Amino acid sequence: MRRRPLLAAATGALGGALIACTQLPVADPSSVAAPLPMPAGPLRRIAFGSCIDQDKPQPIWNAILAQRPDLFLFGGDNVYASTPPWSRERLERAYARLAADPGFAQLRATVPHLATWDDHDYGLNDGGSEFAGQQASRDAFLAFWGAPADDPRRNHPGVYQAVRIGPPGQRVQVILLDGRSFRSPLRRTDRPMAPGRERYLPDPDPAKTLLGATQWAWLEAQLRQPAELRLLVSGIQVLAEGHGWECWGNLPLERQRLLDLLERTGARNTVLLSGDRHIGAFYRQPRADGTAWIEVTSSGMTHAWAQASEAGPNRIGDLVRQNHFASIDIDWSQRRLQAALRGESGAVLHGIEIPWAAGPA
Repeated sequence: MRRRPLLAAATGALGGALIACTQLPVADPSSVAAPLPMPAGPLRRIAFGSCIDQDKPQPIWNAILAQRPDLFLFGGDNVYASTPPWSRERLERAYARLAADPGFAQLRATVPHLATWDDHDYGLNDGGSEFAGQQASRDAFLAFWGAPADDPRRNHPGVYQAVRIGPPGQRVQVILLDGRSFRSPLRRTDRPMAPGRERYLPDPDPAKTLLGATQWAWLEAQLRQPAELRLLVSGIQVLAEGHGWECWGNLPLERQRLLDLLERTGARNTVLLSGDRHIGAFYRQPRADGTAWIEVTSSGMTHAWAQASEAGPNRIGDLVRQNHFASIDIDWSQRRLQAALRGESGAVLHGIEIPWAAGPA
């Protein structure tokens, strides 16, 4: 794919923004080291990615480590273990395979990181609350990522989490949503693989949910905490339009609820981060005040979709169809973000510069 300049146009201030099982041993939770502490100082570079097939080559870790990020965010599909019949043992073998990769191991040992899941590490392709293995999968997730005994995620279903990092005036709140554990069934398409209707159709049923009542209440409380910048991580895309794959647009009332909540809580400086699609892209959703929500999709660290296409009416520029990760650089003095999608060499494939509004977020 032709490389694009980093500073593509993005106007306005932020409105808020077949696994092959090997005979590796099953991961022993007691052998997992405690996660690294979050940085004490302000974050200046954050890296983000999703869709890591533990059985495929992973040269991308070298490029990520060369960027020296202060924080790495795992956006879901961190391993692939959803082929039926599902079992916790197969999931743990997938985690053990990932843990054995030298690049991943180095990042895990040297870069603070946070993680949520998507369908393939959750355990059911496109799965939601109907997945019978949910509890066992959650236990394996918490064990692999080294969640301590007093981790709040051990006290509720799902794996949603929020962390604030940095001193007052330079606080970044990272909110990692769980879009699997509570999600209602989706409406199947009437024209499989037709452009824009590939797998699912929008379902306006008000009884359906994506996050579930408890997570919604939790999210509102998190958004009311003071922070100068927020990163809202969703396994599936939030703003993207023009395709019929999984996204928040499958449940449009829930999508609008999220945007309304960001508005109501005053969470203006929020960047949306997502994965799942095996492509990289930026999206822009205008707001009534002339600013916009911005979404960064980074998906395909080991197997991007070279033939991907979408109408993308609110997309900024082209799709990135090769293996990549995202980097977000924060310039606190200029109150500006640079978001880039970088390939396996670390070179910028596509990027945008994003200003943000003054005052707390």
